Amino acid sequence: MTDATMTTTTDTPVSPPDAAAAPTPLGGAFAVDAGKVQSHLDRVVRETVEQTLNALLDAEADALCGAKRYERSPDRVDTRAGSYARQLHTTAGEVTLKVPRLRTLPFDTQIIERYKRRQSSVEEALVEMYLAGVSTRRVEDITEALWGTRVSASTVSELNQKVYARIDEWRNRPIAGEYPYLFVDGIWLKRTWGGEVRNVAVLVAVGVDANGRREILAVQEGSKEDGASWLGFFRHLKERGLSEVRLVTSDKCLGVVEAAATVFPEARWQRCVVHFERNILSAVPREKMAEVAAMLKAVYASEDRAAAEGKAEQVAGKLDGLRLTSAAKVLRAGVGETLSYFAFPRGHWRRVRTNKLLERLMKEIRRRTRVVGAFPDGRSAVMLAAARLRHVAYTDWGERAYLDMKLLRDQDEAEKRKTPGESLERVLVAATPASGMSPQAN
Repeated sequence: MTDATMTTTTDTPVSPPDAAAAPTPLGGAFAVDAGKVQSHLDRVVRETVEQTLNALLDAEADALCGAKRYERSPDRVDTRAGSYARQLHTTAGEVTLKVPRLRTLPFDTQIIERYKRRQSSVEEALVEMYLAGVSTRRVEDITEALWGTRVSASTVSELNQKVYARIDEWRNRPIAGEYPYLFVDGIWLKRTWGGEVRNVAVLVAVGVDANGRREILAVQEGSKEDGASWLGFFRHLKERGLSEVRLVTSDKCLGVVEAAATVFPEARWQRCVVHFERNILSAVPREKMAEVAAMLKAVYASEDRAAAEGKAEQVAGKLDGLRLTSAAKVLRAGVGETLSYFAFPRGHWRRVRTNKLLERLMKEIRRRTRVVGAFPDGRSAVMLAAARLRHVAYTDWGERAYLDMKLLRDQDEAEKRKTPGESLERVLVAATPASGMSPQAN
C-alpha cells in the first residue's frame, strides 16, 4: 500500500452516535430495531404460554373421556363437543384458551385453577393498592409488571369489585365433610368512621378435617369480639354445612364459650393453654416468672386429666406459699377450662390445646394490613385479610397433614368396645404414639 492510497482519521473528529436514532446502523451491514425485537420476544413467550395451557387442557379432556380425540377405545366414557374461547391474564400477557366441552361429563378444569393459584397474590396487590391510595402512575406500573398489561387507576375500583366477588365466593363456599377440630380467633384492625379511627374485629375459623388437613373455613367481620358477633359467626359456619365438631379451641374471648355451646352443643371447648398461662404470669413479678412458668408446664405434662387437676392444685398451693395469691386464684378458677384436650388422642394434645395455629395466621394478616393503616370500612378490612388467607390456603399449608386422624378413629373404636368400668387405655391394643402430628406441618 502506497502513501497515495492511505487515509488518516486522527485529525478528523468523530461525533458520537445519536442515542435516540433508531434503527442504528452497525457497520452499514444491518440494523437492529430494539422495539421490534422486544415485541417479537413478548409474542413468542405469550404464544408459548398459550400453546402450553391449551395442550394441558386437551390432555385433561382426554383423561376425562378415557381416550384421545377420534380414538376408538373400549375405555372411552365420553366424547368431545367442541370448545369455547376464554381469555386469561398471565404475566406474559393475555392469552386465549380453547376450553373443551364434553357431551355428558362436566369439564371442571384444574389447569386454570392451579395457574390462578400462582397468580392469587395479584388479587392481594390490587386490593392493597386500592386501599392504600397508590398514585395513578404507580397503579399502571404495578399492574403492567403483574399482568403484562397496563390498567389505569380509573378501572381499579371496577377490578377491585370483581376481586371482592371472587373472595366473597370463597368465603361463603359450602362446607362439606367432618371437621372434628375447630380453631377460632379474632384480630382487631383500624377503620375510619365519621372522621374518627375505630376498631373493627375480623373473626377467623380454621378446621382440621377427617384427613388431618387444615382448612380456612370462615373470615367474617364482627362489630366487636362479643357474644352477638361470635353467635352470628358460628351460625354462619353451621348454615354453610359445618358439622361433627368435637372440640372448639380458642382464647376466652367475651361470649365465645356461650356462642359455641349454643350452635355446637355436642362439642367440647378448649381454652388456649398459652393464653391462660400468660394470664397467670401477668399476676407474677418478673423475677419469679421463670419459676412459675416451669410449674405450669408440669401441669400440662401430666398423663391424664385427673393427674393434671391434682398437679394444678399443688401448684396453686405453692403460689399461695410464695404470696402470689392473685396468680393462684386465676389458676384455680380457669385450669379446668384448659384440660378438655385430655379427652382426645395423646398424639393430638400438643396441637389442639393451644391456638398457635391461628396465631401464625393472625401475624400474617397483621403484616399485610399494616401498610394500609386505617381501612375506609369494615368490609375492606375483611377483604384484604381474606385475600391473604386465601393465598395461604392455596399453598402447601393446606395440603400437608397437620394431625394423624387415625388416632381419633382408633380411639372411637376403642370407646365402642369398652365395657362399663373399664379404662380406655386397656382397650387400646396398640400403644398410642407420642406424636400424631405431621413433622412438616407448621
